[in-house]
Amino acid sequence: MPSAISGAVVLVTGANGGLGREFVAQALERGATKVYATARTPREWNDARVQTIALDVTDESSVRAAAAIAADTTIVINNAGVGGDVPMLGGSEALRRMFETNFFGAVSVAREFAPVLAGNGGGALLDVHSALSWLGVAGGYSATKAAFWSATNSLRLELAPQGTHVVGLHLGYADTPMTEGVTEFKSDPADIVARAYDGLEAGEFEVLADETSVQVKAGLSAPLHALYPQLASAVPTA
Repeated sequence: MPSAISGAVVLVTGANGGLGREFVAQALERGATKVYATARTPREWNDARVQTIALDVTDESSVRAAAAIAADTTIVINNAGVGGDVPMLGGSEALRRMFETNFFGAVSVAREFAPVLAGNGGGALLDVHSALSWLGVAGGYSATKAAFWSATNSLRLELAPQGTHVVGLHLGYADTPMTEGVTEFKSDPADIVARAYDGLEAGEFEVLADETSVQVKAGLSAPLHALYPQLASAVPTA
């Protein structure tokens, strides 16, 4: 089900971040008639086509209020998320907070906006995942993104009857404030968002936006120690 950006009303969560800003800007470049740019504390956009909404995805009343305001939305970009070094066996409070944003918050957005999209002809939901959805090297962050990926697969089936096209976007590191301390290769956020929108408009269900996500997805069929070299010593040799 291809979803044209031209003429659409797009809502972007986490619009202040590096990817979020690109999602807003490129939606406008592709002809969106309106973009709702949401964040806990929205920034100024100086563009009459952009309407800001204060949205905390971890607060269900805030998500419901946003859905009521943005009742003409036809495409939702479920982008809000947090990063950080949270070990699985570390403090439970930090892990719970990360799940509240990256999983429960994202699912809350999907739930509250599903009837909005249905009322506007079906539309589309694009969920921003990560190559770390498939690779558990980032502890709690990987766990939240793996859970979100699984949720997207379920949402795709649940929302298909109402005509909503659900897309999962995967990427490695992008050059955003969230990855400021990362020294490995980082993709240009503009390239990631362009590929995401291309996939959305082409009717794809999953977009692998860079070489990292392509390689990690392909590696899922290999033995686990191929993905995690540190496990090689645990593999029987006889």
